Amino acid sequence: MTGTPCPIVDKAAPGSVETAAKILRQGLVAVLPTDTIYGFSGLFPDCGQAIRLIKGREEAKPFIRLIARGEDIFSHTHAAIPHNLLAHWPGPLTLVVPVGQSQSAAFRCPGDQWLRHVIAAVGRPIYSTSVNRAGNPPLIGSAAILREFGTQIALMVVDDSPGGPPSTIYDVLSDKVLRQGAVNLS
Repeated sequence: MTGTPCPIVDKAAPGSVETAAKILRQGLVAVLPTDTIYGFSGLFPDCGQAIRLIKGREEAKPFIRLIARGEDIFSHTHAAIPHNLLAHWPGPLTLVVPVGQSQSAAFRCPGDQWLRHVIAAVGRPIYSTSVNRAGNPPLIGSAAILREFGTQIALMVVDDSPGGPPSTIYDVLSDKVLRQGAVNLS
């Protein structure tokens, strides 16, 4: 970015979906509210490196990909996903599934309808990862996010209603919970 503070849009404002989708389609990084916490967001696969640079995150650690509809997962994997897992979508459950010969990826269909509309308007998955520098706790409020990252992102969509706990991450192939979060799978 240019060092200039990014534009700020209220999530409830008319046209906020279109504004966010336009920024993402341009290949830029935005901070968007989710049903859990704020997330750095950008087009998959175009924005991975840009998000890593902002966060200071190592290359090997992947980002969650958000999808607009639960059934969109089957455009990315041929894995059999148990119905009891898909029943948690949309919602705070991230599923790690095989996406190639020896690769896997994490997908989530967020519970936030506004965010699903943004993803649908973009037309493909978007990355989402917590808003923080690598190794630090996630920033929660928009004011803290703007102080830390306001000149490094292209847009901040504000919704300071409390989010929930982070998503539960579940690996479909190993049948294991990798991170316990909002969804209890016991």
